[in-house]
Amino acid sequence: METVILAVVIAVVVLGALGGLVVGSRRKKPLPPPPTSVPDITAPPAEPHIGDEAETPRDEARRTIEEVDLPDGSAPVAVEEPPVLEVPEPTAGRLVRLRSRLSRSQSALGQGLLTLLSREHLDEDTWEEIEDTLITADVGVAPTQELVDALRERVKVLGTRTPQELRALLREELLKLVGTDVDRTVKTEPEDRKPGIVMVVGVNGTGKTTTTGKLARVLVADGRTVVLGAADTFRAAAADQLQTWGERVGAHTVRGPEAGDPASVAFDAVKEGKEMGVDVVLIDTAGRLHTKTGLMDELGKVKRVVEKHAPLDEVLLVLDATTGQNGLVQARVFAEVVDITGIVLTKLDGTAKGGIVVAVQRELGVPVKLIGLGEGADDLAPFEPEAFVDALIGD
Repeated sequence: METVILAVVIAVVVLGALGGLVVGSRRKKPLPPPPTSVPDITAPPAEPHIGDEAETPRDEARRTIEEVDLPDGSAPVAVEEPPVLEVPEPTAGRLVRLRSRLSRSQSALGQGLLTLLSREHLDEDTWEEIEDTLITADVGVAPTQELVDALRERVKVLGTRTPQELRALLREELLKLVGTDVDRTVKTEPEDRKPGIVMVVGVNGTGKTTTTGKLARVLVADGRTVVLGAADTFRAAAADQLQTWGERVGAHTVRGPEAGDPASVAFDAVKEGKEMGVDVVLIDTAGRLHTKTGLMDELGKVKRVVEKHAPLDEVLLVLDATTGQNGLVQARVFAEVVDITGIVLTKLDGTAKGGIVVAVQRELGVPVKLIGLGEGADDLAPFEPEAFVDALIGD
């Protein structure tokens, strides 16, 4: 019996020893490396999870920067890239470059006059047609009479009237009517201080806010720094629109609450312009109806408040050239409230008549300084009489 028990114990010990050797050998055997997968470059990219947006490398880089913890343990700060600034088209010769666009809609005046003057016999009926052509083109009665009288005299003296002579004659007389000896510079560089202050006024629908934004581009193209004052607080989208124009060229925009005090916004714009040391502050005012006395009084208030900082260097009246003689009614009322120093004629590339340039200058006694010739960002051009008249009469 004792022999049997001894044999069982020896068997258990032997089996235990053999089991230990097997386990030890298994522990010492290294694990195989994970299989290396070769990417299939022909396979389409994996679809993003529903609700997620696919990241571009630029997005991933930006996310990586934003998720890096700061050394002091504070929360990560989002890094925003500055917007890419646009480079406005140089203003020098801009009207010449836009001449073809102007001539397409304006040459009817010049070509009509040349056709009439080229007739073999210039009788009274012909001269009446010439007068009608000028008046229809919004030149105005008094300027029309002056031009017809001058043409009558010059044609009588010339005797022969070749096409070249008639073209030169008409160009010379139209230039006299438009005016070549007037200073059409937009005053933005006062000698004794900075910044220059320009206020833009006009009726709703004339393109006033857009013109203010385009004028900022003109100034930036000429190497000036600009602050925009969004003092049109009554039209909900006006401040956003102006700010967008400013951001494109790096101009800071000062704005206030919707339906806030326009004079306060204008005051703050000039104040910030001084603190920033910019060259020019452009103030866009509300497109107030010229028939509302209260609103016109408010425009006068904006002017007075701004002048607590410094005198206004320019007050530009924006007129829609397609309104023709009706625009002169608006011009008269604005001139009574603020001292208009220059005219901006917009939409001169459409159905507008070229004669409005002459008429509005005669009405207000101030020059047309800028004209808008399209919807493009750089379609606002300094007014150049020679290029304008050349567009009227064509090549």
